[in-house]
Amino acid sequence: MAAGDGDVKLGTLGSGSESSSDGSSDSPGSAGAAAEGGGWAAAALALLTGGGEMLLNVALVALVLLGAYRLWVRWGRRGLGAGAGAGEESPAATLPRMKKRDFSLEQLRQYDGSRNPRILLAVNGKVFDVTKGSKFYGPEGPYGIFAGRDASRGLATFCLDKDALKDEYDDLSDLNAVQMESVREWEMQFKEKYDYVGRLLKPGEEPSEYTDEEDTKDHNKQD
Repeated sequence: MAAGDGDVKLGTLGSGSESSSDGSSDSPGSAGAAAEGGGWAAAALALLTGGGEMLLNVALVALVLLGAYRLWVRWGRRGLGAGAGAGEESPAATLPRMKKRDFSLEQLRQYDGSRNPRILLAVNGKVFDVTKGSKFYGPEGPYGIFAGRDASRGLATFCLDKDALKDEYDDLSDLNAVQMESVREWEMQFKEKYDYVGRLLKPGEEPSEYTDEEDTKDHNKQD
């Protein structure tokens, strides 16, 4: 409502006095009422404008608080959970670094995190020590099925079922080009994150003998 409209309406409602022929009021109180009406209209307009800005500010603050709460729910609780066991050392922290050696399938299965605290798995013929990732590859982890096994086929096919893992040596000869490329990419990722400890032996293959110098050299490369 415009300020002019408020002047007219509040003026005519003054004290019942009649207006003159040129439309202006004869009552001295009408001018005061008109001024008062204009003041109220201006105040109302200012209140509406300021109220809109206030609502916008409140909405922005609410969005920021909501975002902060969601971040806390997602990450803060994890931090609290980790803090509860902060005094406990992880298995990787208590185990010495494994010397380089080769493994048969039977030997590899001993390192599944349940019979042995150390966790190993193989990818594309390479054996990696993933003990420091026990929350993922340990018995209770989401990828615990790969512990102590050749994980190549499961990683290539994105399958976490036991059917994706063979009990005998798997030469991966039936995988297509895309799947083999995926296996090689996984191998590179494990090399970057975990210790490479040796080869997965084919049936009848003899293990290599590694010197302390070779072992130290390989570990230094990984560090």
